[in-house]
Amino acid sequence: MPVRHVTMAQALVGFLKKQYVERDGVENRFFEGAWGIFGHGIIAGLGQAFQQNPDFPYYLCRNEQGAVHIATAFAKARRRKAAFVCTSSIGPGATNMITGAATATVNRIPVLLLPGDIFARRNVAPVLQQLESEHTQDISVNDAFKPVSRYWDRIYRPDQLICSLPEAMRVLTSPAQTGAVTLALPQDVQAEAADYPEEMFHKRVWHIARPEPESALVAKAAEWIQAARHPLIVAGGGVIYSEATEALARFAAQTGIPVGETQAGKGSLPFDHPQNLGAIGVTGTPGANLAARQADLVVTIGTRLSDFTTASKTAFQNPQVRFVSINVAEFDAFKHAALPLVADARTALERLASAVKGYRVSPHYAQAIGEWKARWEEETDRIFSLRHGPPISQGEVIGAVSRAARPQDVVINAAGSLPGDLHKLWRTHQAGGYHMEYGNSCMGYEIAGGLGVKMADPARDVYVMVGDGSYLMMSSEIVTSIQEGYKLNIVVCDNHGFSSIGGLSRAIGSGGFGTDYRFRRTKTGQLDGEYLPVDFVKLAEGLGAMAVRATTREEVGQALEAMRGHKRTSVVVVEVDKEMRVPGYESWWDVPISEVSELEAIRRARAEYEAALGKERRHEIAAPPEYVESKT
Repeated sequence: MPVRHVTMAQALVGFLKKQYVERDGVENRFFEGAWGIFGHGIIAGLGQAFQQNPDFPYYLCRNEQGAVHIATAFAKARRRKAAFVCTSSIGPGATNMITGAATATVNRIPVLLLPGDIFARRNVAPVLQQLESEHTQDISVNDAFKPVSRYWDRIYRPDQLICSLPEAMRVLTSPAQTGAVTLALPQDVQAEAADYPEEMFHKRVWHIARPEPESALVAKAAEWIQAARHPLIVAGGGVIYSEATEALARFAAQTGIPVGETQAGKGSLPFDHPQNLGAIGVTGTPGANLAARQADLVVTIGTRLSDFTTASKTAFQNPQVRFVSINVAEFDAFKHAALPLVADARTALERLASAVKGYRVSPHYAQAIGEWKARWEEETDRIFSLRHGPPISQGEVIGAVSRAARPQDVVINAAGSLPGDLHKLWRTHQAGGYHMEYGNSCMGYEIAGGLGVKMADPARDVYVMVGDGSYLMMSSEIVTSIQEGYKLNIVVCDNHGFSSIGGLSRAIGSGGFGTDYRFRRTKTGQLDGEYLPVDFVKLAEGLGAMAVRATTREEVGQALEAMRGHKRTSVVVVEVDKEMRVPGYESWWDVPISEVSELEAIRRARAEYEAALGKERRHEIAAPPEYVESKT
């Protein structure tokens, strides 16, 4: 058998270069290169392998967590059909990636992590940055990746790579199981040579299947839909990853069933589709949440049914509500005691469309859907057209960005008060035009993620909307965007602190304690002095970006217009009034409040909390679907 005598690291890179994926007959290379920062744990092994493979690009990031965010956003924008490798030295370089790994895994996005590790032969231990244990020698900081990885392995011998890599690829290319995959690479093993079979370096194509739903369950689901008076569809990220948006648009138009979109599912339908009621849940629109409240049948598609989508199990209040769940992951398909269609979203929708041919919602329900939708468009226009301040409102800033962006462009965000406002207000024209990391809602994702989105499709302009808190946590990848020539349009909403958690603090009676960027006052001992004088324009300029400050809505519009002519990453900084919030509509979120307190505001909030708590439903203990009689 022909063999190739190379180091473990060289074999690893050689294998990765030859991995392809295929779906619906379209084939593409899976790995687009690697991100990292060289340290002693990888510079000689993996680093030299990258150096000898210029057709597998190596990108230098500024923070290892940022690298994983770039890779996650890239894979998300590519519908999980392409990915990056992220590598690091041992110790703090590796642990910097853990937050990014959690973000990828929570959101079911593929990313391959290759952290350097301590010596397998152990004789020089403890090495620099080694975490020692008196109980075992078989441990390092890389063991901390286990709970945030969908697959984890440590390569103690060069030949173990032959067995481990196919398993890693199986998980990375699985629609149901994908997430962060971690292969810990002891630094001595990386440099060791071995004989690898030549077949290991041949092109391999991984087929991404479209599992079919069970026909009997499709028939049962069709029966339930045809019996429903107020059905509702909840569209999650699985609609977009399955490329089922057109199938959903046809199904909704055929049946007249309204659609509410989750954060990951926003863009499943164009905002102006007649059946699109917009965002659903805690950050939802009034129409979608009213439809959820009265729904007697909820068809969920590709959603995890998180607490923000279900409004902490208070969204679906009809005593007779039943659930049909279309999901490629069995784990999610059975939630809420649903009738589980474990299948690809597009395939299942096409089967259901045939099974319910001739069904359409009642004229009365159709009229209500149209009225809810029209009223929400009026409300959005009102918020966009406010003449507040200065400081102006965040809703006005979103309106300005919405007017500046082309239909094919992308807005990206992850954390703070912006996710809720964007979920409600952003008018998405195309799938992928709304990129929200809200599974982990990781502060610092935005700018790094914006770079990943831009790299996924350089023809689309990317508008990174980020609060001052998230900007201060990680703005360093601005330098990387300039280095690589990928222009980002960054809008910093400066509200002098953590607006989202500050608003929540006030809602639970804590008055915003510890959420503002203020000086500490000697008199009180608290952070309740004047605001800190942070100059975000100078910070951005210092990183190499073009930057301006805008105060009024007109100035924001002018700055965004000027951005179009810029050749490199540009930043506009806008002070916004954190107290001028976009309202919440017909929804609630379960945040437990102290049962006992000396503060009257907290006692009042607790009383309100206990009243709302009574609305939570236990859908998961409903009778199994096969034992529920159909409606007449």
